[in-house]
This record gives sequence, structure tokens and C-alpha cells, in this order.
Amino acid sequence: MLNLCSSLTQKIEPFKPAEDMQVKMYTCGPSTYQQAHIGNYRTFLFEDILQRYMEFLGYKVTRLITLTDVEDKAIAQAKKENLTIEQLTAKNEAVFFQDFKLLRIKKPDYSIRASSAVDQTAKLITQLLEQGCAYRFQHEGAENIYFDPLKLKGFGKLSHLDMSKWPKKKRRFHKDTYPGTPWNKGDFIIWDGCKQNLVCYRTPIGSGRPAWNIQDASIVTKYLGFSIDVACGGIDNLVRHHDYTLAIAEAISGKQFSRYWLHGGHLVVKGKKMSKSTGNVYYTNDVLAKGFSGDHLRFFLIYGHYKEKLNFTWEKLAKTSEKLDSFKNMVKDFQDQKSNHSYPEMAKLTGEIVSDFENNMNNDLAMKAAFDKLYETISQLHKNRELLTVKNVKDTLDGLHRVDSVLQCIF
Repeated sequence: MLNLCSSLTQKIEPFKPAEDMQVKMYTCGPSTYQQAHIGNYRTFLFEDILQRYMEFLGYKVTRLITLTDVEDKAIAQAKKENLTIEQLTAKNEAVFFQDFKLLRIKKPDYSIRASSAVDQTAKLITQLLEQGCAYRFQHEGAENIYFDPLKLKGFGKLSHLDMSKWPKKKRRFHKDTYPGTPWNKGDFIIWDGCKQNLVCYRTPIGSGRPAWNIQDASIVTKYLGFSIDVACGGIDNLVRHHDYTLAIAEAISGKQFSRYWLHGGHLVVKGKKMSKSTGNVYYTNDVLAKGFSGDHLRFFLIYGHYKEKLNFTWEKLAKTSEKLDSFKNMVKDFQDQKSNHSYPEMAKLTGEIVSDFENNMNNDLAMKAAFDKLYETISQLHKNRELLTVKNVKDTLDGLHRVDSVLQCIF
């Protein structure tokens, strides 16, 4: 059985979707005001591995990824590049899905822009206003709408906030996002009232645009409903963002929004956070320009436990690429082996390829352990390849193809 460590309980639990063998999965997508970098793709790859492994086990996965195309940063960047927001975000979105192909990331069933769920945002806010969880407030000439976390029992449970330390004095946070990852302890904006020369939508709740804090809740509830099985994102989403999404959905439905929450660790560069100011942000094109392939980058980004921080250096990328190439070369050598004798120990090894992979992956997606065990088995088979029968070779390749339906970097 697949066991996953949920951020909500901080425990490894058996995975049990609400409906037998049917999985609804929401993954936090990119903010398309800029191009996604390889650190972003580490998160999208762990989510891809999760989906592919669930499908490997026989689950039918319906996956949705959100695309943040309307926010403060997009408005500012579009102005800087003298583009419309639609032109800016469409350009970056196209590159994003090209990189999906390069990295063999399965495109989700739903790839939804926040701008296409404004109708759902208006419906959710109408209900929140009626319930008293949200309220209108004038700020800098605009009538915004805010969510009051203190109106929802259990707020902050995902990131395990100590709500006894929540400020008694009323505070409001007016922006979509704030630098760093501190908790904004106060009411958060869910609707930006219309301001001159900015993006506005006409809706039953007035003219304005959905704030980032409500966008994912709007998209997910519109396309997957108010109850899903798995919600995923980077570890930074644990601060504010996912607790806000959870709060909005559960305040309206009164039901558990997601049964499991999974968060991936950061990719750092030489131990430091990726940052444009320090010049250590890398894109897929930078990796290709150094002579590495998409498979090399995919393998590097998945070769480790998804929850742990991963350190990127060109030397480490070269080392893991050599490991992958070595593995693939061993696999190629199996093609022509035709021993006339059957050796039980060879049959045993070929039979362990899939079972060992499952045993490790069932332990909260222990990818590195799964591949290392696979490498060990293939090395033993390769060392004794003159003993392999036609059936041994077929069983080995069949097992590897099955495993590669998840890994996507062997064949």
C-alpha cells in the first residue's frame, strides 16, 4: 500500500482516496508573469512522479494545475515589457509547457488560468460575505474584500499555527504576496477592487479582480469540487497560501478540502536560495547549453526524497548524469543475451525489479532508494549477463519498462 507523509498530520499514513481507485489531485502551478526556472520544475517533477506512480498502482488520477495569470506582479511586469497581461502570460505559459515536454512531465487534465475562474471567485465571495467570513473595506480608493481568519474555527491547521498568538488588534494585508515567507497575521485580501488603469472584471460582487489568495480555491472548486484527495506544492506554499486555499473552501462547504497535503523541498544552488539578485537562477536552456539532456535534468531533480532540500551544482548534475548514462548503457547490453541454461538466481533478480521498486516508492515516494536498489539489481544482472536466458532478458526489460512508466528517463 502507498504510504504518504501529509503536511496536515505530519505523519506517514496509508493512502486512501475518497472513491476507490479514483484520485482528484490539485497541484500549485506557476505564476506566469515570468519564466519558470529549474527550481520550480523540481516541484512539478515530484508531482509528476506522484501522479505516474499512482497510475502505476492502478489509480485513475484526475489532475489539475493552476496558472496564476492575474496578480500584482503580472500587472507590473506587463507594463515593464510594454505588453498586455494576456500577451505576457501566454508567452511564458508556452515556454512552461515546452519544458513539460522536455522533462517528460505529463500534462494535467486541467491547466486552468485564474482569469478563467473569475465567475467562480464571485460565487465563493458572495457566500463568504453571507456567512460573515469576508467583508468589504475601502483601501486607497478601491472597495476590496477581505477574509477574516478568526471567523473560521481551525484556521492555520495546515501549517500548524498557534492561533493563541494571533494579534488581537485588527490588521489587514492588502497585497497578493509579500517578500519572504513570514506569516501575515491578519485579514487577507481576496478581491482587489477596481482601480484606474488596472485589470478589472465586472461581476455580481462589483468590478475588480481576484486576489492570489482566492485564485486556487476558485479554480479547484470549479473543476474538481470542494473535496479532493491530494493537494501539492512547494514547501513555501505552506506559509499563507495553502492555509488560505483550505480556509476558503472549508468555510463554504464545511467539509474537508483535501485528504492529503504534500509539499516538496526547495532546490538551492551551492547551498543558497535561487535569486535573480545573486545571479544563481538557472533555466532549462542553461542546462541544455551545457550539454546535458532533458533526461539528465529530470533524473537529477527526482533523484532524492521530494521533501528534502536538494543542492544544485554543475558538478552534482554531471555526477548524476553519469550514473543515469551508466545505467542506460547496462540496459542496452541486455538485448542480445541468450543463455541455454536457466539459473534460478537470475530469475529471482529479474523478479525483484518491480517489487523492490514498489516497496521503496510505497514508503512516501522514496525515489533515491528505489533507483539505488534498481541500479544494484541491474548491475548484478549485467555482471552475469552471459547467464541470462531469453526469458530473463524479456522479464528484465518488461520490468524496467514498467518502472520507467514512472521514472521516464530509462528508455
